Amino acid sequence: MMQTKLFFNIFAVLATLLFVTPETFGQTGTIRGRVFNEKNNEPLPFTNLVIFGTNTGSTTDLDGNFLFTGIEPGFVRLQVSAVGFERKVTEEFLVTNARAANIDVGMREIDLQLEEVVVEASPFQRREESPVSLRRLGISEIERNPGSNRDISKVIQSLPGVAFTPAFRNDVIIRGGGPNENRFFLDGVEIPNLNHFATQGASGGPVGIINVDFIREVEMYSSAFPANRGNALSSVFEFRQVRGDSEKMNFRGAIGASDLALTLDGPLSENTTMIFSLRRSYLQFLFGVIGLPFLPTYNDFQFKTDTRLSDKSELTFIGIGALDQFRLNLDANETEDQRFILDYLPVNEQWNYTIGAVYRRFRDNGFDRLVVSRNMLRNFSYKYPDNDESRPRTFDYESDEIENKIRYERTTQLGNYRLIYGAGGEYAKYLNDTYQEVFFTEPFVIEYNSFLEIYKWNLFGQVTRSFMEDKLSLSFGVRTDANNYSSRMSNPLRQLSPRISASYKIRENLTFSASTGKFYQLPSYTTLGFKDNDGVLRNRENNLTYISVDHYVAGFELLPTRQTLITLEGFFKNYSNYPFSVADGVPLSSKSADFGIFGDEEVTSTSNGRAYGAELLLREQRIKNLNVILSYTFVRSEFEDTEGGFIPSSWDSRHIVNLTASQKLPRNWDIGAKWRFSGGAPFTPFDLETSRRQEAWDAQRQGYLDYSRFNENRLKSFHQLDLRIDKQYFFNNFSLMFYLDIQNVYNFQSELAPNLLRETDENGVPLPANEEGLYRLKELRNTTGTLLPSIGIMFEF
Repeated sequence: MMQTKLFFNIFAVLATLLFVTPETFGQTGTIRGRVFNEKNNEPLPFTNLVIFGTNTGSTTDLDGNFLFTGIEPGFVRLQVSAVGFERKVTEEFLVTNARAANIDVGMREIDLQLEEVVVEASPFQRREESPVSLRRLGISEIERNPGSNRDISKVIQSLPGVAFTPAFRNDVIIRGGGPNENRFFLDGVEIPNLNHFATQGASGGPVGIINVDFIREVEMYSSAFPANRGNALSSVFEFRQVRGDSEKMNFRGAIGASDLALTLDGPLSENTTMIFSLRRSYLQFLFGVIGLPFLPTYNDFQFKTDTRLSDKSELTFIGIGALDQFRLNLDANETEDQRFILDYLPVNEQWNYTIGAVYRRFRDNGFDRLVVSRNMLRNFSYKYPDNDESRPRTFDYESDEIENKIRYERTTQLGNYRLIYGAGGEYAKYLNDTYQEVFFTEPFVIEYNSFLEIYKWNLFGQVTRSFMEDKLSLSFGVRTDANNYSSRMSNPLRQLSPRISASYKIRENLTFSASTGKFYQLPSYTTLGFKDNDGVLRNRENNLTYISVDHYVAGFELLPTRQTLITLEGFFKNYSNYPFSVADGVPLSSKSADFGIFGDEEVTSTSNGRAYGAELLLREQRIKNLNVILSYTFVRSEFEDTEGGFIPSSWDSRHIVNLTASQKLPRNWDIGAKWRFSGGAPFTPFDLETSRRQEAWDAQRQGYLDYSRFNENRLKSFHQLDLRIDKQYFFNNFSLMFYLDIQNVYNFQSELAPNLLRETDENGVPLPANEEGLYRLKELRNTTGTLLPSIGIMFEF
């Protein structure tokens, strides 16, 4: 009680500071950077730059460098124009008194004949290779997203087509696809893990790993994937990072709802900049105060260095990693729910890292990119019966996933054709040591030790050209992937992945675009490396193969003003060869949104499915005024059952609405709100006959699902309102920023699938059933949701 009172006293003090701290001292913000030809890195002298929405301008020198001084602090964009180049509006970036904002601007050459047509630049940029299903988020939308607490994994749930769940997880569920169907790239380096306490084999987890202080812009492809990005079925995310300050060292600290972050950036040498951060959570303390039966702690690091080797070459190193620790709070055992969680929940700890290097070499008509990286995940999980460490473990799991990758890309301009082509290779190791007591028709033990060495390779190419004075653009790409896991997977012709996109400008502000493609993804390592008790790689014997999906997308894009974007898209995805659970008789995808391990079971590549729907998006983006993102997605997600009929998958939310709005106010105040609505997801009821058997219950300490009634029931709809207030103070050489974030303002109670519990007495001893060998069970209504205010503080100097 005293701890809770102390917590709210601290909250009250911080809230008071939010409203009473003195005002800004002055306008001394600085912007510096360089404008260059994106094709060959040549500097562009005498380029005109204007702070978007103002009359404040500057011009580049002979080396393409520019400088703004005396700029009002806040988020800004630059509008850039040069003869012979397409006009551009940059992504947003933050200007403060404490440090100079550094931004490099790449410009795209155009036919000089098109200069006669004056086209106003817009912050909504299009990409010819992916004219549909590409969405972007700028840094102000990320930093100030209500309800997200600067967690990038929560922010991306505001994008159209991205579903969300009321559970305490950051699963990435896009257009009816599962959380295991996405790929993530950080400055071109693939990062397999986006979240702390990640579900091995999928993408979900409770808290994001990426530090928002590093992020410049996020791009999400929900279709029309570029040919140089493979192994994805539902989405590809590109996270672009900032560069360190080239003039002086800067320090930034952030205290959030669950962690403390420290970031340092600045020059390492005349040609090298760096940015480095550490974070540590204090969730153990918070969860202990409110009496939760589990106490997690996460730690992470992130770094980036940029070195300009010459006028024509540059080298970037990146790194990111996490250490996630966990223990059970055995003192939190007063309620039925607490005892239930303690009874079944295993201890789960993991660590992971990714390190990579990106080398770029510019040529007269393009550039080469070489990416080399290594990533590793080590995952531990175990359970003692009744949490008694003197007894043998009933579940003991340890696994490593190690990948070493290399990818070469060449981007070139041959006349009116833009070409991207290259190849990649990978050497991967997977280790698994499993002991698990389970029950199907009778108790038995799964025990195996698995070791895989997999060599993978890929080839890709894409060509793009515009016609009819840039009114029509066409792009065609092809990719193939293969590996040595089996003879079937080693044939690259089986994974031939063509894609084609077209875009036609009906009038200057209205465009029709369409895309289709076939994409492949390798099943997870947990599935590839599963062995039976005879030591046989059972899924290789079952002819496991790549999962495939066909995408069909078409839609319109309207720009009523240069700050307003309206898009309407229809989509259809047709899945083939999806892993099908032999034990449970359901597609594996519907089981990928839980903690722990996903895919470590016997499967066959026999499941087919489909997801289809429509997506409407409205964006209003005004730097000094109101910003709005409104999206509505209708989606159906279905898989075939054993009789060939279609049944809803676990991602069949049907209706998804996201409304995010923010308003900039005088005196450096900002206010924002986010309202979300999602239709209820399907769920599978319990098999009560199996669950009540003592030998069955004792094996996994929770109920068994009745997969003969797979997703027969459906949860109620979920909706939530989040609010956020930001206040910034820009002193000379020092900046101080506060935010107040309130999640679930009207305290909506979201329905989850019910819990099945053993009936016990006040001491937790199971009550006897009427028949020997059975437990007495009861279902408990399971809800989540509470009004949750939090304060964040950021300071930099």
